[in-house]
Amino acid sequence: MNESNKDLLIYLLEGILKLKINNVEYLNLEQNVGNIYVKRKHFDLFLKTDIGNIQVEVNASNLNYVKPRNMSYICAIYSNHVLKGQNYNQDTKIIQINFSYGLEDSEEKRVYYVQDQSNKKYVENFTIYEINMEKYINYWYTKNKEKIEENKEIIMLDLELEELKLLSKEDRMVKKYMSEMEKINSNPEFFEYMSAEEDNRKIENSIRREMIERGLKEGLEQGLEQGLEQGLEQGLEQAKIDIAHNMLKDGLDIVTIAKYTGLAKEAIQEMSK
Repeated sequence: MNESNKDLLIYLLEGILKLKINNVEYLNLEQNVGNIYVKRKHFDLFLKTDIGNIQVEVNASNLNYVKPRNMSYICAIYSNHVLKGQNYNQDTKIIQINFSYGLEDSEEKRVYYVQDQSNKKYVENFTIYEINMEKYINYWYTKNKEKIEENKEIIMLDLELEELKLLSKEDRMVKKYMSEMEKINSNPEFFEYMSAEEDNRKIENSIRREMIERGLKEGLEQGLEQGLEQGLEQGLEQAKIDIAHNMLKDGLDIVTIAKYTGLAKEAIQEMSK
């Protein structure tokens, strides 16, 4: 993101943090703690703002190493910003924002601090935000207008261009973000640099969208007779089965199908016979 897009970056950060930010400066993405035996830290985005240093990570999975790695990033930032001769103090504020996928969590956003069992903070310096991206994108797929309006700056990050056109009708900053995405997508080199994780996430979002849309339709129809909650649950389960059948027809392996549908491998094996 270049200098001309700082207003877009501030729009995103203010929406997440619910704090006013007046200025932002890009910092070096690579941090070295001065120890040859310690891994260098390479961040997705690192910023200096008037409310503190902000480090941003996109976590495409919820594997066991992700949270310890992210904690090591915060520690590296703090150690690198306490200069020789300075005291360790509470003035060096560090905010980490994690855009996370694969969370088994019902909360859309969690905020973490270093504190004791009575919620008394041990230090004031560190704040970690974990954004449950799948929770936010589900608001879009289920057409939750109130939640979409409240969280446009987060939801826009996971939408395709055609969807962004719908979201951007009355929002100048969403329109600007869409314009930037159009520039990126028109660059032939863009697809060469897409990671396997990004490809997998797009597949997963597509499957999730179909599951929700089909599940809602079937679930709501049954809900008229059996109760909305039970009907919705059954509709989603049937959508998973239908999608698994389609993925089998397309030649995907059982492990991949189980990962993206949540169905048991044994059940998928039975479908393939």
